[in-house]
Order: sequence, then structure tokens, then C-alpha cells
Amino acid sequence: MTDAAGDNGATQRSYANARILIYSHDTFGLGHLRRCREIAHALVEAYSGVSVLIISGATIAGAFDYRSRVDFVKIPSVIKLRNGEYTSLEQHIPLADTLNMRRTIIKHTAETFKPDIFIVDKEPVGLRGEIEDTLQMLQAAGTRLVLGLREVMDAPRLLVREWNDAGTMEKVQRYYDTIWVYGPHGFNDPLKGLQVPQSVQKRMRYTGFLRRQAREFAPARLGGADFDDYILVTTGGGGDGEAVIRQVLSAYASARGPMPPALVTLGPYLPSKAREELKAIGGTLDAVQMIDFDNRLEDLVAGSSAVVGMAGYNTFCEILSFDRPSLLLPRTQPREEQLIRAQRASALGLATMLLPEQAGDPEVLAEALRALPGRPRPSQSGTSMADLGGQARIVADVGEWLKVDASPNAAAANG
Repeated sequence: MTDAAGDNGATQRSYANARILIYSHDTFGLGHLRRCREIAHALVEAYSGVSVLIISGATIAGAFDYRSRVDFVKIPSVIKLRNGEYTSLEQHIPLADTLNMRRTIIKHTAETFKPDIFIVDKEPVGLRGEIEDTLQMLQAAGTRLVLGLREVMDAPRLLVREWNDAGTMEKVQRYYDTIWVYGPHGFNDPLKGLQVPQSVQKRMRYTGFLRRQAREFAPARLGGADFDDYILVTTGGGGDGEAVIRQVLSAYASARGPMPPALVTLGPYLPSKAREELKAIGGTLDAVQMIDFDNRLEDLVAGSSAVVGMAGYNTFCEILSFDRPSLLLPRTQPREEQLIRAQRASALGLATMLLPEQAGDPEVLAEALRALPGRPRPSQSGTSMADLGGQARIVADVGEWLKVDASPNAAAANG
């Protein structure tokens, strides 16, 4: 192990040839890929000899920038429908064939890459069990297997049904050495409602939320317009954000009196027909500016006076990271993850929220939007539940594992 100065001036440890593989199934939106990318970047920044490879099903995985020594392998995309079922992105290819291709690519990638650590995001055995063969192979090879869970998975009754039907807990117990929970202890128990064996509980580590960083914000990215102190309206990937954007536009259209400027990001997965309709509506509102997509959403959050979002994991991390007042408009179907996060954040004073039926009243929403920039910031809540130490704890864990790992790659690092 050697020490080297990193680009940011901090001391880096080098584990030459150490390899980390990350699996991100990505069937809906961008949340999984963006979370995995943040972890990958933190690891290569901390350790100058580490390489990270992300396996992703996101259709626009290539639209993001990646640091040196971080790369991705794209697997065929599968889309999760609103009813919870799946279909191939290429609809002329049967789902079974797409899943077989994904399973084969994943296993072959792992065989070739020979990771010291395999990090799996959210789905313990992957989409429809597609990584179980890979888990068995890597476990036999001595690879450390890590499961990463959001701090909120779903409503207990829904998670119990999903995991019990698939025997998921038994597989978590069988395969995983460590379970990271990407949030602070006490914010929420992601496995609430499940019978969690003591052996699994001992492997759980609450990391804290994942901090986001922004570059210097450039107003020119908004077309050079005078657009200071805007409220950022974001629905992440946008695939399920149409209703929220319509509600915001309706509130602006019916508002009595001045409204704060709003920058609305539509997201890459918003259906094209809805995109054109919403753009037409937004074009009639002087206080609203709309863009399709920005691969550096962090910069837009940092440049805003407040944020309106759906309470997805990444959006919430950005709200905390840049200490912005926020209004959360969570979806409640088919999962209740966003609702649970929004309710918890509201109870802690970290955000405000409106339920769908409240946000559907233009006058109620307009008043909430008008008051939003003046509402308290998360840092004024007085709670310790805004812990943003996720990357630091993940980096520390990985450093300890690589230091003692006896697998070939890590052995070369320590030699």
C-alpha cells in the first residue's frame, strides 16, 4: 500500500489493481445508477489504485460523466410498468430472452473482471433473480458481497409480501457479508415488518445519506436568461412525474399575485406526448422556464432558492446536501417509499410536504410554492437525521476490507 496526493489535495491510499463491481438493475428512472455512480466516484477519489465497473440497465447510462477508473457495462433495458410488471424496452424481444441476455452478460462480466468486492444496489438477487448465479460464483471465489439498501424500501406490508414470496431474506443471509443502509440510524428501518435473523442484523451498517457536490453554477446554462432565485421543480427521471409537473403548472396558471420563478426539469423518461403538452402549457407562463434534462442536476439544486420534488432518494440527498427549503409531493403508487420518506422528513422539520389530494388543489399548491423560499432550511431543523456521512463510512469500510482481503487482486495491492 502506498500513499499518493489526490487531485483535491487530500491523501489517497493506493490498492493497486483492486477491483470493485457494482450492479444497478435500473428498471425505472435514474435513482439506482446515480446512487451507484456517487459511490464509485467516492471510492476512486479515495483510493488511487482502485477500479470500479458499474453494470447498469439504464437506457441513458452513457449520458453521465464518469471519473477516471470508473466505467460501466450496459445490459439490455427492462422497463417497470406502473402496475409493477416488467417488459423489455425493445418490445419485439420477449422479456424472457432479454432476461437471459442480461443474466449472461452479468455473469461473464464478473468472471472477466474478477472483483474483490461486489456491491449490489437494492435488489438482493437482481431483477427476477438474474444475479444469483453470479453471487454463487463470486462467493466461491472469495469476493466480498455487499448489499446496499435505501433507508426506505417500501411500506412494510408491501415489502413483506415481495420478499417473503421470493424467499429473499434467506438469500440475503446466505450470500451477503455486509448490508449498507444508505441513511442514518433512526431515520427509518428499511426492513421493518420482516423477520430479520440476528445474523443479518449484525451485518447491517447505517452509513448516513450520500452527500452530493456541485460545480460552480453557471446561469448561462439556462439560456443566459435573468433567472435568479428560482424554485427548482424536479421529478428525477420523469417517468412518473407528469402528474406533479401538471399540478405545479396549474398552480402557476391560477395563482393570484406574483409567484417565484420556477425552473422545471422534465426528465429523460417523460413520455414524448406528455412532454410536448407540458412544454406548451409552460410556454404560456412568464414565471416558468422548462428544460428537458441536465446530467448535473446537483448544479441546478445548488443554484436554486428552494426545491420541489417527489421525495425520491437522490433528490432528498441533494436537498440536504445544499441545504435548500423543499416541498415534497410524493407518489403513493405502486410503492410508498416516497410517501414514507416525505412524512418522516416533514416530521423532523427537514422538508414540507403535500399529499396528492392537497397538491391537486391549485390554490393550496400555489400558496405553498409562494411561501417555499422563505421556509426553514434543513440545517435549521435541529435534528441529527440529516447525516451526510455516507461516502466517508463506505470508503472506510472498503479500505479495511481491501487491506485484509486475501483475494488475488487485493493480494497484489498489498504485496
